[in-house]
Parts: sequence; C-alpha cells; structure tokens
Amino acid sequence: MKKNKIVKITVGTLIALLVITLMVLLTLSQRVVMNPEGTVGNTAGNLNNSGLFCEYNGTVYFYNSFNGGGLFSMNPDESGLRRLNSLKVRNLLAGGKYLYYFQYGSASPDSTFGQALVMHTFDRCELNGSGSDSLTKDVVVSGQLVDNYLYLLTTANSGISFFKVKIDGSDMVDLADYNINPACAENGIIYYVGTQSDHFLYALNTSNDVSYEVWRGNLWNPVLENDYIYFMDVANNYRLCRYSFTQDIVEVLTNDRVDCFNVGHGYIYYQKNGTDPQLVCMRTDGSEPQTIAQGNYTNINITSRYAYFQEFGDENTLYHSPLGSTGCEVFTAASDAAAK
Repeated sequence: MKKNKIVKITVGTLIALLVITLMVLLTLSQRVVMNPEGTVGNTAGNLNNSGLFCEYNGTVYFYNSFNGGGLFSMNPDESGLRRLNSLKVRNLLAGGKYLYYFQYGSASPDSTFGQALVMHTFDRCELNGSGSDSLTKDVVVSGQLVDNYLYLLTTANSGISFFKVKIDGSDMVDLADYNINPACAENGIIYYVGTQSDHFLYALNTSNDVSYEVWRGNLWNPVLENDYIYFMDVANNYRLCRYSFTQDIVEVLTNDRVDCFNVGHGYIYYQKNGTDPQLVCMRTDGSEPQTIAQGNYTNINITSRYAYFQEFGDENTLYHSPLGSTGCEVFTAASDAAAK
C-alpha cells in the first residue's frame, strides 16, 4: 500500500510539474521581447512618403502595391521575394524581433473574411509575418519606433492625438492633442516641425518626453542625415534646403518647388512641381541633378540599393531605379510575385 501511495504521489507531482512547465513556456512564448538600445523603426524620408519600404538587418520589408499584393520581404538586391501577408499596409517599422504597420484592408481578392473585416488597425507581428497583434484601432497618420516605444500620431472621431505606447501594448501616455510628426528620430530624440504658431524645428527627448526648440527655421518634413537637416523651405515656394547644425548655415539645394522628397545613401530624390513636372535625383549637396522620369510621382522610398516610387494617381504600379542611375522601370518581379 505504501509503495502504491508513493507511486501515486510521484506521478501526481510529475503531472503538476509538467503543467507548470507548459504554462511557463506558453507565457514566455507570448512575452514581447524588448528592443536593443538605439532602435529606430524606419527613416524619416520613407515615413514621410507613406512608409511603404523598410530595410532592417539586411532584409527589405515592403508593401507590394500590385493587385493581389500585400506585405512582402526580399533581399536588398530584390531576390528572395516572399509574401508575409495579404494586407494593405503603410508606415512600416522594424526593430528587434518585430515589424509594425498600419493596415487598412486586404490587397488580395481571395482574402479571408476575417482580414477583410478588420479595416484599420496598427499591428505588431514577428519578422516572418506571424503572430499579428493589434495595438490601436485609431487611424495612424504617422508613427515611429524609438527604442521600446511607439510614438503615434492618430486621428479618430474624438480628434487628433499624439501618444506613446510600449511595444507590448502597455504604458500608453498621451503627449499632445495637436499635430506632431514623429518620423524623424535619432539617438532617442524626435525632431519635428511646429504646427501651432510657427514652423520652427523642435526636439522631443524620449527619455523624459520634454520638448525644446532647436532652430527657428520655416520648414516642413525634416530629414536628419549626419550634420544636416534636409527640409522643404515653406517661406520660399517649398524649395529644398539643408541646415547644418555645426556651421549654423542654410544651403539651397534646388530652387524647384518640391512636392515630396527622400534622402539616403548619398542621394536625394524629389518630385519637381510645375508646368514640367519631373522626378529628379541629385547628390545630397545638390550637385549632379538628373531627371529620372517625366511626370508626377509620389511615395518615394529608398533602400540601400534602389529608389521606389509610384505615379501620382496609380496606386497599383510600383517603379524602381538603382540608386544614382538615370532611368526607371516597372518593378515586374513584384508584379509576378503578387500574381502567384
């Protein structure tokens, strides 16, 4: 009898330990892993152009805008195309183990009913596209990832809201009820343009959420690159300029009126407005300007190897151009991948 009782107790103890172990493993598998210090989700230039591309740790994540597209990943040389989901997404961010994006429907006509039903959410998923979780159902106008917090400018029936939320969905803090674009971030500082009484350059220190004035310019869509802030000069017909922090001077890069621009890897791409609209590429000091395409283009995104863009009014065609080249073509590999 005693032996049987000992056996029963031992088996019961083992079962209890197994259950506890499984519960711990399940909890650990669902725990959100924090990011390495210095994490920034995407470049300001990409985010100011809808954030359709995001390069992170040797992989390019992008919204494939062709019919039946969705969220894809590939190598910087455009090999290794892989579909992660069939959603319409923008404001792509990446850091640590996760991707973040604002999704607003399905890109695929044969999507599941569940995907079609959820129209507006800001989501977090693993880098392979699995394990998607919604962090907010507000419409995200612009968002950035800084270390372990998402800084989101959203709009809802209640109005505009700028807030931060931890990547696991906790610790949500309201920061402002007016327009603050958090796209431009580096070293724990978010640089943004004033929208209430001026267009000066301000900085938000994310360690304490305190803002301060940086420079009394009149600018829009700032992009930080090394010692310079690149910007559209509001007071002078939205020409493209850059301001040097160390020299405290402004350089005019082009007198063209600019609709949108992006900066990266030694180049600036911008859309020239006017009677002869063009997509133009030049060096970051304004030298060697060259026309890439005639017409009106938008959503200029840059990776380490290519510039990507769309023709204004055509959301289903994606163009690409090797950085610094003089021409462009339709990104047919993305079209082929979407058709599969």
